[in-house]
Amino acid sequence: MGKLSLTQFVTLDGVYQAPGGPEEDRRGGFEHGGWVFPFADEEFGAFVDEVFARPTAFLLGRKTYEIFAGFWPKQTDPADPVASKLNALPKYVASSTLETADWAGTTILTGDAVKEVAALKDRVDGEIQMHGSGRLGQSLMAADLVDTLHLLVFPIVLGTGFRFFADGARPTAFRNVGSRTTSTGVSITTYELAGRPEFGTVGE
Repeated sequence: MGKLSLTQFVTLDGVYQAPGGPEEDRRGGFEHGGWVFPFADEEFGAFVDEVFARPTAFLLGRKTYEIFAGFWPKQTDPADPVASKLNALPKYVASSTLETADWAGTTILTGDAVKEVAALKDRVDGEIQMHGSGRLGQSLMAADLVDTLHLLVFPIVLGTGFRFFADGARPTAFRNVGSRTTSTGVSITTYELAGRPEFGTVGE
């Protein structure tokens, strides 16, 4: 049985939209794309390399899949740990609207995403990795299907854009299993799913 991890970039105000470039995702008139760029130092790159050393498969939402598929197949350096894994390993894209997927090794999951991913975890061993894919990640976290969350919080506030922990998110408890801060101030924390939160009154 596989484990599902999610690596998510967010701003201090929780925005996950278009971290990689100005034209990546302009939905809703978003004008702040590319906000990760000033923070990409060696420590950030080392963390990304560590993450991409582990997967046996990838799971992506449609938007993230299209962004990745437009870039990574063109990166053919075998020494590139990200490109080599993304291009070689099985990729699953959860989408009811994507009709074809030309990126080698891609399977489209067209049914109910929660049921499809639960079945995927049952049949794929090792670490299934999600990167970005905010809306899919929200749905899977609400169903307790994300086992490990790598949350990278960037020291910037944007004020607009899609937020990862949106109103109505299912109350969920996590366990901090590791954290670090890069030289540019990015807080990288790894959480494991711990179930439902506990509540009480402080001081009693």
